[in-house]
Amino acid sequence: MLPFRRLLSKNCHLAMKLTKGIELLDEVVGEGPEAVDGSVVVYNARLFLRRGDEVTQDAQILSRARPHLATRIVNGIELIDHVTQLGKRRTIAGVEKSLKGMRAQGYREVLVAPHLAYGQKGVPNLIAANAMLRIQLWVQGVTEPG
Repeated sequence: MLPFRRLLSKNCHLAMKLTKGIELLDEVVGEGPEAVDGSVVVYNARLFLRRGDEVTQDAQILSRARPHLATRIVNGIELIDHVTQLGKRRTIAGVEKSLKGMRAQGYREVLVAPHLAYGQKGVPNLIAANAMLRIQLWVQGVTEPG
């Protein structure tokens, strides 16, 4: 069975808000348990500035630490498998809030407001202060809490 795909925005302005500060642009619903607080989620991510410049650092990290990292190819690009437990604040708030409700093999593209990304500090030489981010997320696995 093919996963349901909901195209919400690209060239139209019908995007849906996931929560305050996060706009859902595109979604493919996955299968299996839903990610909730306490779930351990394995995911891949690509981050872009609103104007389109990619700011994902996976390639730089892989060049230094490849033997110690799990990776996978997503859309022809090698990305790091990130692991987080929802509700523990181990990643930026915009990513954590966007992962909630996703399932394995699911995809979301979201627009994240600065206060849920890197805020007033930004990331020196990479992400300006108060930058809005467009984030693509692929969930590879969800382990239910407990």
